[in-house]
Amino acid sequence: MASLLDVRGVTVELPTPAGWVRPVNEVSLRIDAGESLGLVGESGSGKTMLALALMGLLPPGARVKGEAWLDEEVKEVKEVKEKSDGGSMVGARTNLVTMNEREWRAVRGGEIAMVFQEPMTSLNPVMRIGAQIEEAIRAHESGRAAGDVKRRAAEALRRAAIPEPEARAEQFPHQLSGGLRQRAMIAMALAAGPRLLIADEPTTALDVTVQKQILDLLDLLRRELRLGLLFITHDLGVVAQVADRVAVMYAGRIIEEGPARAVLAAPRHPYTQGLLKASPTIERGKLLPIPGSVPQLTVLPPGCAFEPRCSVRRSECTVAVPELRAADANHTARCVLV
Repeated sequence: MASLLDVRGVTVELPTPAGWVRPVNEVSLRIDAGESLGLVGESGSGKTMLALALMGLLPPGARVKGEAWLDEEVKEVKEVKEKSDGGSMVGARTNLVTMNEREWRAVRGGEIAMVFQEPMTSLNPVMRIGAQIEEAIRAHESGRAAGDVKRRAAEALRRAAIPEPEARAEQFPHQLSGGLRQRAMIAMALAAGPRLLIADEPTTALDVTVQKQILDLLDLLRRELRLGLLFITHDLGVVAQVADRVAVMYAGRIIEEGPARAVLAAPRHPYTQGLLKASPTIERGKLLPIPGSVPQLTVLPPGCAFEPRCSVRRSECTVAVPELRAADANHTARCVLV
């Protein structure tokens, strides 16, 4: 059975004064319906750039290679590509990498939706919350009556656990708290019934209590609606609460992937081990940061990109980029020590 999302060797290239760089380098991953994948790594690891590639939102000039298949339940795409385009009709299973903007308008929001880190930069400050959600619904269901669209918008807010949804729909973003704004973003993302939700650091700007509420909400919604969830974060503690599986990303590559319990209990890559040691816990108290920083994409070291920061590096680490190796059942790591 095909996965809801099947990413195979996706590479993103961006032009810079120093030449082309690869913030995403041959990334492969999959997400099933109802499954949550936590994508983890420091800032600059390529997590958000991968998400933008999967949403067709890469900056001008970017090049993307590889395959990213959305499963055969996608039907709307067939209707938006007309024969007059001079191309073939889009098949039932669609490669997101090769889609044009007309095809993306059917998929973006309708099949794949995204919740961004800071809702105040994503919500329109001069539009009422309800009107923004209604706009998302009409973009994919233009034939619905105005009253029905309004009811759908209120229901989306209710599903996102926003109290008094009809009243909140009449408010502007600045009239909501940070937590309610993020819930409104979730309501807008889910309004058109997507099957894959990408959440990019959705709790970073929230206090701990509200963060827990948002995480619980996302977990509940993906179970109830059978959503595939790609949860992007730098916090392994957050991943432990919401993810079935974890993929760790560093310098554009997946360097460890496996079931969340296995990766968090017994990480096999030194970078993942460092991330865990750098996560705050009551028992440990003192944080142990990873020395150094993520390398510049224009000056990546030969071999393993993590080698300059690694405390257990060997001479062979500088020779070639390690392949992903099986550590345990369904658990792989890109390290010569595995």
